[in-house]
Amino acid sequence: MSGHRFLITGASKGIGLATAQRMARNGDTPVGLARTEPADFPGEFIAVDLGDRDATADAIETALASGPVDGVLNNVGTVRPQMLGEIGLVDFEAVFDLTVRSTIQTVQALMPGMVERGWGRVVNISSVVALGGVPGRSSYGAAKATMEHLTRIWGQELAPHGVTVNDVAPGPVATDLFRQSNPEGSPGEARYLSMVPMGKLGTVDDIAAAVCFLMSDDAGWITGQTLRVDGGASIGRASLL
Repeated sequence: MSGHRFLITGASKGIGLATAQRMARNGDTPVGLARTEPADFPGEFIAVDLGDRDATADAIETALASGPVDGVLNNVGTVRPQMLGEIGLVDFEAVFDLTVRSTIQTVQALMPGMVERGWGRVVNISSVVALGGVPGRSSYGAAKATMEHLTRIWGQELAPHGVTVNDVAPGPVATDLFRQSNPEGSPGEARYLSMVPMGKLGTVDDIAAAVCFLMSDDAGWITGQTLRVDGGASIGRASLL
């Protein structure tokens, strides 16, 4: 994998930033989209609120104006935990809009160029939560399950054009956001660790490695698949998460 430009949504931290850093080490150019540019972003960056569809369209247009974009990591998303009786429709719509609408929007914008060149990569980020069984995660889980469904459909639609579409589904990952609620040694951390057969949390680099593999030429005969990078958490244990 050398010399490609890849768009990354939610690129300012966590999985998005780690993927950008790995791409840069591989000789590719990450083009980050997020509200705030990190000081150490290793490529091009366009500040944008991806919750605003018009601003998103403008940002993608800006990225394309600077040159071809060969693929996209659809990483941005949000969690608004609510039990069934408390689900607000505005919150439900916001989760789907940021997670799913932004994904459709980016892929639609990049698709013509990828199809014309006969090469492209789409990688979506879902979650082990898409398998169900997480109280309070109706909106988040449904949005992530939708990402896996879109991956299968788009994989079929774009395969004849040399464009692969795959999904990475992380388990519990020790991001900064995770650590805010689950410090090292806390009961929360212990609860998550008990659900992972390998007995350790994932890192953002674990997920970035899987993403970059699916973006590579080596993964050129893989499409429509969900790769579960979760330390085994999805092996009969997803209902416990």
